[in-house]
Amino acid sequence: MTAAPDHRPNFASVSLAERLDGALPVLLVPVLVVFGFFAIGVPSSWLTLTVSGLAMGMMIFIMASGLTLVFGLMDVINFGHGAFISVGAFVGVSVLIALGEWTGAASLLLNMSAVFLAVVAAMTVTGALGWGFERIIVKPVYGAHLKQILVTVGGLIVIEQLIHVIWGPDEIFFNRPETLKGAVTFAGAAMEKYRLLAVAVGLALFIAMRMVLRRTKIGLIVRAGVENGPMVEALGYRLRLVFVGVFIAGSALAGLGGVMWGLYQEVITAGMGEKMMVLVFIVAIIGGLGSVEGAFIGALLVGLMQNYVAFLEPKLALVSNIALMTAILMWRPQGMLPVVKAK
Repeated sequence: MTAAPDHRPNFASVSLAERLDGALPVLLVPVLVVFGFFAIGVPSSWLTLTVSGLAMGMMIFIMASGLTLVFGLMDVINFGHGAFISVGAFVGVSVLIALGEWTGAASLLLNMSAVFLAVVAAMTVTGALGWGFERIIVKPVYGAHLKQILVTVGGLIVIEQLIHVIWGPDEIFFNRPETLKGAVTFAGAAMEKYRLLAVAVGLALFIAMRMVLRRTKIGLIVRAGVENGPMVEALGYRLRLVFVGVFIAGSALAGLGGVMWGLYQEVITAGMGEKMMVLVFIVAIIGGLGSVEGAFIGALLVGLMQNYVAFLEPKLALVSNIALMTAILMWRPQGMLPVVKAK
């Protein structure tokens, strides 16, 4: 008897190819860091700019992570996300100003307690605001992208005007807590303490989000909902409640990002969130909609590129991230690590 031909696919080679394809976007970050080292030429300056770029990238990731999940899971283009950034910054800074004795003390415990309370207040308010925003503004326009853009931009404008009413039209300047001021020196490079904290917070959030999405039941439902929502609903899960929960979490993360960015700049304005939305959308798009890992890599690339180019050629800094997005989309039109949805 003649043996039937073996039609089994070569899983080893396919798996290897997939691994290599998935590893390429991850390698972009170290490649950019190495390029920056040789382009800048001065190790101490390179280290300072790298830490600054990583800190900036981590804060952008905090703001973009919620948006990319909302975009990927709910298919909602939410320009109102910028309003949550601004509200979070104003609420958080208001708490820090009210706790002036804590922030002015030379005590790490008191300083971090004040920052923690500011973050909790900001995330609580923006999470509640996100719930109302989804109920009133976003829910009626599910599935209609043009209407989503129009109504969420309108919501952004309204919330910015409410900020003017509550906190006034002027910029608010403030100082960071005492123990977060200044810099530490390493290998001849000065690295601001707050930027090091921002890197730690962003990295911790990324690890926590990755664990929740990959190791918990709710994370499994969210990821499955991104890939195949109708199938998840057919299995009896109330994906609608998951949508609302993700929207609230994304809004709360925007509030956290607003507090972090406000402390980074030491000045807040009602329009700060609107300005940050350019970078947030760039990160969400180049990372791949619905991909937290993609948003993380994209945010690091944006932060590092912005700092390196601003140092090497300041006039090109404004267009560097647009050029980065264009190059990546020409290479991978769906983003670096897109979530593939079932058809």
